[in-house]
Amino acid sequence: MKIFDKYILKSFLEPFFATFFVVLFVLVMQSLWLAFDEIAGKGIDLFFILKFLSYLALMLTPTALPIGILLSSIMALGNLAENYEFAAIKSAGISLKRVIRPLIVLVLFISALNFVFLNNVYPWATLKQKNLYLNIKKKKPALALVPGAFNTEIPGYSIKFEEKYGEEENLLKNVQIADLSGAKGKIKVITAEKGIISTEEGSKYMTLTLENGYYYEEHIKKTMLPNERLKMPASNATFKTYTINIDISSFNDDDSLDDEKVKEHYSMLSISQLDSISKEKKIAYNKYVKNRADYFYTIIEAKKLYKYPDSLIGDKLDSDLLQNFNTKNKSLVLNGSLQLLKRTIDRNKNQKKSFKNHRKLLNLYDHEYSYRIAFSLACLVLFFIGAPLGSIIRKGGFGLPMILAIGVFVIYFFISKFGGNLAEESVISALLGSWLSTLILLPFGILLTRRATKGMGIFNLDTVLDNIQKLFNKLTNKSTN
Repeated sequence: MKIFDKYILKSFLEPFFATFFVVLFVLVMQSLWLAFDEIAGKGIDLFFILKFLSYLALMLTPTALPIGILLSSIMALGNLAENYEFAAIKSAGISLKRVIRPLIVLVLFISALNFVFLNNVYPWATLKQKNLYLNIKKKKPALALVPGAFNTEIPGYSIKFEEKYGEEENLLKNVQIADLSGAKGKIKVITAEKGIISTEEGSKYMTLTLENGYYYEEHIKKTMLPNERLKMPASNATFKTYTINIDISSFNDDDSLDDEKVKEHYSMLSISQLDSISKEKKIAYNKYVKNRADYFYTIIEAKKLYKYPDSLIGDKLDSDLLQNFNTKNKSLVLNGSLQLLKRTIDRNKNQKKSFKNHRKLLNLYDHEYSYRIAFSLACLVLFFIGAPLGSIIRKGGFGLPMILAIGVFVIYFFISKFGGNLAEESVISALLGSWLSTLILLPFGILLTRRATKGMGIFNLDTVLDNIQKLFNKLTNKSTN
């Protein structure tokens, strides 16, 4: 049977490698397209773009593996059925379980490999990619002065000129500069007939030398009202030469792209780190809750008092202290107390949100811990759906198998995200949220495998039609009677 097992493995591996790399390429291009606006036009070196793509590929590999297995299992078993090889295999007395046995061993190995990848490579790639992406987003666009428009890329300046000329295109004609560095608006304007740009290699300053120009500045303060600004004096002068040094270090600082400032995001940690940090954060959270318990008890009681004001003048607050007041003053004391409690509630209305955010963070760590394990078994779960599905539909190639694979994985992905959202909001436990997609789809995989083993379709159309006919006959007989 070794030759038979080799043939089955070969029938599976050929479409698997093809589909895996196709799916990975599509996922990487989709992520790159979403981040394109943050990368384009910022003068990023090709080296950093390739690093960004490589980190993306490593991050998306655990997602591409289950899709590749699902699609290749449908294609491999579908090709065997379409070419009547299954008929020959069954006639030889070989069951479907025996056919997919070597594939199950292979998929188990891939699942284990996917777990190792999720626990080691994925956190490292996420750390590198997210920090690189954040640094690229913060990086300013490449400095490129455009004629005929206000160039506002340089912090503190707005530069406009008619024409750029010269051998090195460093000569500017009819220059207008608004100095905005004082954050007071356009109160300092410089115009000149000619401008010369000069920058030494490696320098973080660009020198702009202006010739034959005019200088105007208003002397105002930020705190002045519009009417007061109109009364303030202004100064102006003409000049033959005027030099401005502009800091452009932020436009050529490529080393900052390798900075790693975000390191403790839950997606950047291994399973052991997630468990350790989750325990630490739970201890801190319990301490936080304990410290705020008495305070919140007061707030809760305040809400009760404010909710039922009519019951206050009676048994609830009829203490010895209140007996010293007459009815009118007693009402004033109670109303004043209620107003004070109401203000306390209003000032601390964000406390509930703070508790919720702390709990959400803990849920994210717990969910990620369990989800890494659950998602590593996605390869096996989707295989038990794809393999019998391929033998049932009896269709190979990329057409129908691709549609079915996309549909099944979208359902799996949607259930996973839905479970994650429920777990984050503490509607269900983090453990159940991470395993929800597996618990829902695995029974369907087992059902499909049983039906494919017995040579049955996904559902019996004749049985469905017979039931519809019986129901129609019952309704007809009732209406006749």
